[in-house]
Amino acid sequence: MEWTECISKAIGYIEDNITETLTIQDIAQQVAVSPFYFQKGFAMLCGFTVGEYIKKRRLTLAGSELVATDRKIIDIALKYGYDSPDSFAKAFTRFHNATPASVRKGEVMIKSFASLKIKLTLEGGYTMDYKIVDKDAFTIIGIAKVLKYEDAMKTVPQLWTEFHQTGKSELICSMYGVNIDESMGGNEFEYLIADNYNPAMDIPDGFVTKVIPKFTWAVFACKGPMPQVMQDVNKKIFSEWLPGFQEYEIAAGYNIEMYNDPAAYPQGTQDENYYSEVWIPVRKK
Repeated sequence: MEWTECISKAIGYIEDNITETLTIQDIAQQVAVSPFYFQKGFAMLCGFTVGEYIKKRRLTLAGSELVATDRKIIDIALKYGYDSPDSFAKAFTRFHNATPASVRKGEVMIKSFASLKIKLTLEGGYTMDYKIVDKDAFTIIGIAKVLKYEDAMKTVPQLWTEFHQTGKSELICSMYGVNIDESMGGNEFEYLIADNYNPAMDIPDGFVTKVIPKFTWAVFACKGPMPQVMQDVNKKIFSEWLPGFQEYEIAAGYNIEMYNDPAAYPQGTQDENYYSEVWIPVRKK
């Protein structure tokens, strides 16, 4: 199933069950994709997470019911997954910039977040530089933190900022950004900012080592200013390369971003020639 078809089917399932309990596992199962890569692909192609989409759609529909019906606010809150008036009011106000009570009185306007529609467009026609590489297991050293997929677009950059602000970047190079979800089925993943491990070195406090298993990797070249170029390559991997590459499929819940030393470039990570890579483990179908 191609990614556009996958996401279209997932959106249909979400919309049909918008007032029911929706889990990433259930949604991903509907489209026969692991939760790990479904969440990553959805965010890359749509620009927001699955959870954000569900939340915005529910609050949109809740706002419509407040305007168009006489149902009690608590009943609408419960219908769209909120177990108390307070939690509903806070979420509703953040989204609509207005309280449920003021909307019910007709005092303010509300926001509408339309459901996604997949349209057929002519894409491709570009080149992607990649190679397939067999790589033995290797060990990395770095800082690790368990993060939620739902918050990843915010928490991963925060982790990098903390890494540099606390001086940890002086203890190891930040050669890798590593995303690990070995079960490929949860709502959380482990993220590491890491470098290759030298067994002769002492492990600083707060740092861990991790063995990256032996895999065949699809390695994609990224050349240009960060983070735009890597975001663009990631989007093309999920929208074009994976659907169009018939020989291989994703093999495991690992995703690695490899960064060259910014000091080697006149403008660092913003240099037009800055080089980085995206690694995805693959296996032959």
